[in-house]
Amino acid sequence: MGQLQIENIELFKVPPRWLFLKITTKEGIIGWGEPVVEGKADTVAACVQELSKYFIGRSANEIEDIWQTIYRGGFYRGGPILMSALAGIDQALWDIKGKSLGVPVHELLGGAVRKKMKMYCWIGGDSPEVVIEQAQSKVKEGYTAIKMNATGALEWIDSVKKVKSVTKNIQLLREEFGDDLDIGLDFHGRVHKGMMKRLISELEPYNPMFIEEPILGENNGVLEHVYSFTSIPIATGERMFSRWDFKELLHRGVVDIVQPDLSHAGGISEVRRIAAMAEAYDVALAPHCPLGPISLASALQIDFTCINAFIQESSLGIHYNKGYDLLDYMENPEVFTMEDGYISLLTEPGLGVRIDEDKLRSAAKEGHQWSNPIWRNQDGSLAEW
Repeated sequence: MGQLQIENIELFKVPPRWLFLKITTKEGIIGWGEPVVEGKADTVAACVQELSKYFIGRSANEIEDIWQTIYRGGFYRGGPILMSALAGIDQALWDIKGKSLGVPVHELLGGAVRKKMKMYCWIGGDSPEVVIEQAQSKVKEGYTAIKMNATGALEWIDSVKKVKSVTKNIQLLREEFGDDLDIGLDFHGRVHKGMMKRLISELEPYNPMFIEEPILGENNGVLEHVYSFTSIPIATGERMFSRWDFKELLHRGVVDIVQPDLSHAGGISEVRRIAAMAEAYDVALAPHCPLGPISLASALQIDFTCINAFIQESSLGIHYNKGYDLLDYMENPEVFTMEDGYISLLTEPGLGVRIDEDKLRSAAKEGHQWSNPIWRNQDGSLAEW
């Protein structure tokens, strides 16, 4: 296998809102990572450049020591920027190691526990007008599960009328598809404590697959009130960045599904550890993934090796991807072909995706300045997006 000395890094900020990292070894083996915080791509790119002193010149084989050096080598640790930068570096190192040995990453993690992974996708849920049309389109594409936003902008305490309107979306879907379609509801951290129980009471009769981020991560102490109130599985974790962030939540027993993001939570190395912790608490895994092909491939490598992984999010066709979709940057888009709602085991070496570098360089000239919308209530006060 040789030393695989890391010689160079290059970053590509490409539309719709992604950042790709290319790590090249002295032997010419290339590893790809996707280190990005949505809306903070330039900040994460600067962080990767700053952290490069810890791994350029080292062997790409030393994945765990490089991870620990980057994480523990700085006095200040954790958080979205550092952990997302570390995530992309970690993904690229696993990609290099797999390619150097001629095996997919899941083989290096102990081998696959499943032959295919159930997938779900996002549909617009902010208004009833679009949900049926979009859901029908996704079902035709082969999906058997979808996720939508449960609400639009909400006041801290909102009207009964607004609450009643929220249920219309999932009601329409149940009337159209019955129980044949699994429906996840994403509260997206938009709902404040005083509205959660009322909303859940209205939604419970329609049997959602799960409720995601019922409260912002900084208010996770409230989850006990939610957990004891409903039988709907509770999912959270896309804005949590390490095993230490998940530790207390798991110990308190107030979550059913953890959703670490492979581009935010320290990469393959750390999400594998988070998944193992969750398994010890009998908690399911459903990695968050609204990003590009490298992030999705990394998530699938984890899914294939973790017994508690039950479903995988994908950004294929998501509304953010205007002009570019994740398949556009791939030389082998067929690896993400879905059949009966599942993607088959990835078998190519490394992460399993081959990036079209010419397309990437061309798109990088366009770049992006994506940021999330700023929402305001009727009185002009800021609302959670």
